[in-house]
Amino acid sequence: MTASISVCVPAYNAARTLDATMRSILEQDVDLDVLVLDNATEDGTADIARSFDDSRVRVARNDAVLSIGDNWNKAVSLSTGTLVKIVCADDLLRPGSIEAQAKVMADPTISLVSARFDVIDEAGDIRESGLGIPGLEGLHTPRALVGTIVRRGPADFGPTAAALFRREHFDRVGGFRGDLVFPMDVDLFARVSTFGMFFGMSERIAAWRDSTFNLCSRTSSLSKLTDMMRFHHRIAKDYPDLVSRKDVIAGDSRLARAAFERLSARSRGLLATVRR
Repeated sequence: MTASISVCVPAYNAARTLDATMRSILEQDVDLDVLVLDNATEDGTADIARSFDDSRVRVARNDAVLSIGDNWNKAVSLSTGTLVKIVCADDLLRPGSIEAQAKVMADPTISLVSARFDVIDEAGDIRESGLGIPGLEGLHTPRALVGTIVRRGPADFGPTAAALFRREHFDRVGGFRGDLVFPMDVDLFARVSTFGMFFGMSERIAAWRDSTFNLCSRTSSLSKLTDMMRFHHRIAKDYPDLVSRKDVIAGDSRLARAAFERLSARSRGLLATVRR
């Protein structure tokens, strides 16, 4: 019988962390469809993915490297479940997390569930705990969710591993919009949330790895800030009933402050170098 829940693991040169990620998924005590999409890697990622003797695991491989948006969309397209979770190949799930979220999604009026998360380092040790879903615990309208995402940003909301959504809603909104790399996941969450309510869980159900080798750390601050500003204005244009002008101003102001702080830090660093 086809599993009702799919966990998609898009993997690109993830040999350092994929084993731990897969074990955290396969330790979930529920029936799953686990799809690993190897994005034409060259570091042994495919061998690690195929090393698991578990009937729930399927491994697919791209002939050539796809962009992150195309790769993630392909991963979901290959899934079979009615509920979908994306777990990056360096993140972790906490025991029992999928079962707990599936119980929430048994309510057909809920379109998206997410939860609190931890930040771990490259060795897997916890650096920060209990982050995510700011002011969004419990049941909330799409307006409350999208407005908070715009004002607070994707880092405050949480990683994809902390969320679970419905495949039918993913298909109806056209999947990920890959031109928004940094806010690509929260852009999807904002759009699928329009089909129902959002539920925020107080439990810590996932861990996001802060490392020197993931995409976030390799993306420039300018690119992140530019993507986020484009996201604010695009989502406000697409859903004017969900995003107010005040939300956009608050979000843009947050980005401006972040840019100023980065420029100030860089200037202080250059000044210190000159003085030496």
